[in-house]
Amino acid sequence: MSEIILMSDARVAAVPVEENGEPLVDVSAHLRVDDRKYEDSRGAEVHLRQGVLDRLLRAQVLLPDGLRLLFVEGYRPPTLQRHYFETYADGLRAAHPDWSADRIRSAASRYVSPPEIAPHSAGAAVDLTLTDADGRELDLGTAMNANPEESDGACYTGAGNITEAAKANRAVLGEALSAAGLVNYPTEWWHWSYGDRYWALETGAPAALYGAKDLDAA
Repeated sequence: MSEIILMSDARVAAVPVEENGEPLVDVSAHLRVDDRKYEDSRGAEVHLRQGVLDRLLRAQVLLPDGLRLLFVEGYRPPTLQRHYFETYADGLRAAHPDWSADRIRSAASRYVSPPEIAPHSAGAAVDLTLTDADGRELDLGTAMNANPEESDGACYTGAGNITEAAKANRAVLGEALSAAGLVNYPTEWWHWSYGDRYWALETGAPAALYGAKDLDAA
């Protein structure tokens, strides 16, 4: 297995941002949208940078007949990102009181990006899955947002402890999104991004296109 670079890695934070100013746009008129994150985000979650939406629409065309992307979460306000990260880190700290601060930060970043570099807060990342033509979610091995502890690592994109059908569905999703120019965060099969620091590091781009953004100023 190739090296998994975590969001907490100094190489990610070192990538410069050359903000291109693209707006955050509402995706709900263009993609099938799920509302499971509405209670936390109050509508912010259905926004993405225009360039990311364009690539998702390209990926949807590449899917086999009868399959659709199901969009769950895009933009995440920085305050909510910090809340998610600190809550998860607090749980790890309670479970592992002997772990150093660096180890807690690294372990937390498998599941929630550190707030200062979070792709979701730049409108650059999307959490999504697949449905059939009737809107039924396909089996991709775990529930979306299952953490490494509760899923025994099956949330990792390349996990071996899932069914062959789930592996095949992950491959279908990954092939379409990769072909459209997005990159996956390999600890979360559902998380894909374009234009953020992680994307830049993975693709060799000289800089990220998007930095943290305030939805109200979009």
